[in-house]
Amino acid sequence: MQKIKNIAVIAHVDHGKTTLVDELLQQSGTFAAHQQIEERAMDSDAIEKERGITILSKNTAIRYGDHKINIIDTPGHADFGGEVERVLKMVDGVLLLVDAQEGVMPQTKFVLKKAIELNLIPVVVINKIDKDGANPDRVMDEVFDLLVALDANEEQLEFPVLYAAARDGYAKWEMEDENKDMTPLFEAIIDKVPYPKGSPDSDTQAQVFTLDSDNFVGRIGIARIFNGKIKKGDEFVLVKASGEKTKSRVSKLIGFKGLERIDIDEAEAGDIVAIAGFNDIDVGDSICDVNNPVPLDPMHVEEPTLSVIMSVNDGPLAGTEGKHVTSNKLRDRLEKEMETNIAMRMEPMDDASFKVSGRGELQIGILAENMRREGFEFLLARPEVVVKEENGVKMEPFEHLVVDVPEEFQGVAIEKLGKRKAEMTSLTPMPDGTVRLEFEIPARGLIGFRSEFLTDTKGEGIMNHSYLEYRPYTGHVESRTQGALVSMENGEAVAFSIFNLQARGVMFIKPQDKVYVGMVIGESSRPGDLDVNPLKGKQLTNMRTSGADDAIKLVKPREITLEGAMEWIEDDELIEITPKSIRIRKKSLDSIVRKRAARDKKNSK
Repeated sequence: MQKIKNIAVIAHVDHGKTTLVDELLQQSGTFAAHQQIEERAMDSDAIEKERGITILSKNTAIRYGDHKINIIDTPGHADFGGEVERVLKMVDGVLLLVDAQEGVMPQTKFVLKKAIELNLIPVVVINKIDKDGANPDRVMDEVFDLLVALDANEEQLEFPVLYAAARDGYAKWEMEDENKDMTPLFEAIIDKVPYPKGSPDSDTQAQVFTLDSDNFVGRIGIARIFNGKIKKGDEFVLVKASGEKTKSRVSKLIGFKGLERIDIDEAEAGDIVAIAGFNDIDVGDSICDVNNPVPLDPMHVEEPTLSVIMSVNDGPLAGTEGKHVTSNKLRDRLEKEMETNIAMRMEPMDDASFKVSGRGELQIGILAENMRREGFEFLLARPEVVVKEENGVKMEPFEHLVVDVPEEFQGVAIEKLGKRKAEMTSLTPMPDGTVRLEFEIPARGLIGFRSEFLTDTKGEGIMNHSYLEYRPYTGHVESRTQGALVSMENGEAVAFSIFNLQARGVMFIKPQDKVYVGMVIGESSRPGDLDVNPLKGKQLTNMRTSGADDAIKLVKPREITLEGAMEWIEDDELIEITPKSIRIRKKSLDSIVRKRAARDKKNSK
């Protein structure tokens, strides 16, 4: 029986998980001396590299002495909580990273709650102790208080604590110890994380927790073997969550070593391997012994709380920039996404559009960004929360929101959140002169709040939130107050016209940008939409003037990003997404139809 330890690294976003895994890979001698390894090696996706966040959980394996340690790096953002939930079922212990300055954050609570429910013992690593504002003792107390609040048992409350600076490559048991290397952390993993419970002699049971695909061997399931052995070429039964069973042979068995995948012939209980040969393998499926198929419990992942309508682009510029523009292509791509992403749902609507539901704006935004890079062109409506009905009561999701702001901005933050139906639960002055405010707020109130919040706090505010629970519906929540500047002509924008429109609000376009009737070209400085003409050139005459013409000075337009547009738009607007541009337009391009709809809405109130 080989000596195996399975751990997941969990933490709030940006507390240093991926950097820590980098150091463990380096110092365990997994890489040869001549190998060049890039920073944050586990973040392999292009968007992950750009944004510096982990989106998909990934696993690696290192050798330390006579032990094999399987490590799973998880995302820290609340929108990818579904990834964390399923990973925790596959491990026997967790490394909980907490920033020595920021302390316990909403996502720390979320992931730790899941780990405690599964009876996992956390190894707490207080990271970034080299920061100026670091206060490890306070953070240590916060972690203990959180575990007590989460009803941790006696064994979990006696968690080991290490102090580390992952970027500098050291961890230690006491703050006074010398800064050497990661040896104390390796020792903690080997001493404190329990060995896998299963036996290699029992009937085979394995469960798939993430999927991959390969052009040559098809779908690959990355699975944890709980009991028995899996050999390449052997026949097994795949049991789906619905109870349906299919037999197939393992055509390829893949083990992990560092960032490499190596073909192996056999694996036994406790190990994490990739298995090919099952065409319809899915997350949560069990791979069982042919003679005695005993499936494991299917995975439960919390329901999506936010949905958005994705539809075919029907605007005047449709098909000019994208490669995939039809509803069939859109459906195929979304179905492919749903196969690997168990925290999202998709249902077709009747009019060549699809309702995509997920955990938050970022998760849906990343999907849209990936599709855009693949050459898709489509429309996205304003995100809406998923409302349920229980016992005749309308219920909506609430979020736990934590806001860190400099003292002078706490008044404006509390006032703005109050208008969005947030209730403050605590106010804590922090040692660095900021104030930490905690709220419980309807998820609807957070849509479109981030950009406004950053403006109000001059970019110094930090906000984080995680899903709390469903509660009774709270009624109308205030959203954007400014109107939109809407083009009333088709063609290319002219500098002279944009110069004259600058006084009306903030522009989203620059000269020679293509515009069309019904496209939003700027944010009005007043409430109410305004139809404007961005094509109007200067009237030329043959009269000479005494003074020179005024030089046209254009203010730099506001750049529209995908997330920024999702936050900004209202119910009657859509985002047009193509590989080259992101535009905002009205749902109805005809101004007469829009005015009629606005009048009807006003009268109905």
